[in-house]
Amino acid sequence: MSVRIHFGVEDLARTSVAERPDPMWEVLLSLHALQHRDGAPAFALWRRRTLPRLAGPARGLLALAPPRGYSPDFLTPDTSGHSPEHGLEQGLESLAGTPQGRLRTDLERFANEHRAPLWVRELTTRDLPSMASAVRDYHAVAIRPYEPCIGSHAEADRSLRIRALQGGVERLLSTLHPKLRWAPPVLEWRTGRLDRDIRLDGRGLRLIPSFFCRHSPVMLREPELPPVLVHPIEHSPGWASDAPHRARGATKSPCAALLGNTRAAALEVVAAGCTTSELARRLNVSPATATHHTAILREAGLISSHRAGGHVHHTLRSLGAALLRG
Repeated sequence: MSVRIHFGVEDLARTSVAERPDPMWEVLLSLHALQHRDGAPAFALWRRRTLPRLAGPARGLLALAPPRGYSPDFLTPDTSGHSPEHGLEQGLESLAGTPQGRLRTDLERFANEHRAPLWVRELTTRDLPSMASAVRDYHAVAIRPYEPCIGSHAEADRSLRIRALQGGVERLLSTLHPKLRWAPPVLEWRTGRLDRDIRLDGRGLRLIPSFFCRHSPVMLREPELPPVLVHPIEHSPGWASDAPHRARGATKSPCAALLGNTRAAALEVVAAGCTTSELARRLNVSPATATHHTAILREAGLISSHRAGGHVHHTLRSLGAALLRG
């Protein structure tokens, strides 16, 4: 059994790569990852830290996101038209405003595949603002402490996709993930559970990287919704241990103690390779401020910078890498 995505000429032209992970997809897929018990070490430390800190409605979200099978599509509304820094709030607003018809369709589909608790079966649009609040609380516990690490991994993945795109969209699709097979004009992967044909019909496909996506790409079930393909990105070993102090609100890391929080965060971003504008966006500072930070890091021998076209690219030097390792 497999999922087959059918492209036309317009779809190839309209296929795009998201700048960074979508916060609503990260919420959903991290809820999946919390409940997996497959022995994979990548999320073990993160699970041990996160589960005890979840309480009340935030913990109740686990019931809507079982580790396998369908999760309601309304949990991952389209945020592609919004700026990345506002993605979570816009996603929560869209979730809270889910139309009744969409909600009922998703919940009926969910109940057909899972043993849904009573409160899930009885959800109405009146309950969705409270659910959006629970998602915000969950994000603050499970994802926000790790955002610098997640962002660095996402930037590295984006660099790979941009390089692949230099060989054309077909090159991008054929190298996206080992389980995906590009046989023009169809992108296919074997799922073991679903057999579907998805026709893009000129809408194109939005490719979204995900830190918490595991093993295989995922898509929305409803064919009328904007087509997205969420794909896993690689994790560095021990990624969760990179943010133990941020996760617990404890002592600063040695790097932050030496450089200050913002400059230490800048060094983490540069570790994945970035331009000045990308650094400014990631740190939520002005380009002038980002330039100031990179100048200091460069003078200290921690990074190198070079101009290519209209952009200045920054990379880590050995001294900077040693400082990040602590």
